[in-house]
Amino acid sequence: MKLPEAEKAVVPRRKIVDYLLDLAHPDGGPKAAFFLRFGFTAEAWHRMAAGLKQHAVQNEVGKVVENKLGTRYSVEGELETPDGRNPLVRTIWFIANDETVPRFVTAYPKRGRR
Repeated sequence: MKLPEAEKAVVPRRKIVDYLLDLAHPDGGPKAAFFLRFGFTAEAWHRMAAGLKQHAVQNEVGKVVENKLGTRYSVEGELETPDGRNPLVRTIWFIANDETVPRFVTAYPKRGRR
């Protein structure tokens, strides 16, 4: 199964600049250390946003969890990076009950084999 409407997925600037690539963020700091190693930068945040959207389009949904607010999707696969090493990551997307477009929640390294 693919993420519904993945081509229209929304990845807000703040989720990347103020979270995933912010070494000082209490929760995002370790993620920032990981993603910065692959050549992503806050200045070129749009490059990471495009990579995350491409990740959602190209890879299969691994897990779906529904709750009273909507549906959460977990997608696993390689993330295209500026340095070309393309690590295995898990991205999380959410579609609210009254919406059809997925919104980016988070991303983190996926342990294990490619």
